[in-house]
Amino acid sequence: MTFSPVARDLSLLIARIGLGVVFIAHGWQKFSTWGIDGTQAAFAGMDIPLADVSAIVAATIELVGGILLLVGFATRIAGALLFLNMAGAFVFVHVGNGLFVGDGGYELVLTLGVAALLVAGVGAGRFSVDAVVGKNSRILSAS
Repeated sequence: MTFSPVARDLSLLIARIGLGVVFIAHGWQKFSTWGIDGTQAAFAGMDIPLADVSAIVAATIELVGGILLLVGFATRIAGALLFLNMAGAFVFVHVGNGLFVGDGGYELVLTLGVAALLVAGVGAGRFSVDAVVGKNSRILSAS
């Protein structure tokens, strides 16, 4: 079965929205619910290197990267950074706890990370700011 270009782009839109919402929620939680001080303390308690800096970087990547995925702007960069962020969570926090998230495992970070990597690899699709900016830049460069 072959997807039409519209079905492919709708699938990418839905995936970007879903991923964006989850990453925004996690980034917002680190800034707002726990606060950066609380997030830094949690990162230090998990022996994450440079916890003070890592907490700010992770929260920023999740919040801003999630917003970028949601609107489809700088999608490949955002997806790659979100993948790397989840890879860090996998290595430093979850890998030793098995698969299941209920046991502190890597199920969620693996799923989010590979989904972000997939979006980074295939791009945002036509229903995105990237597509509009790309069309406009081709129009401008053709003049």
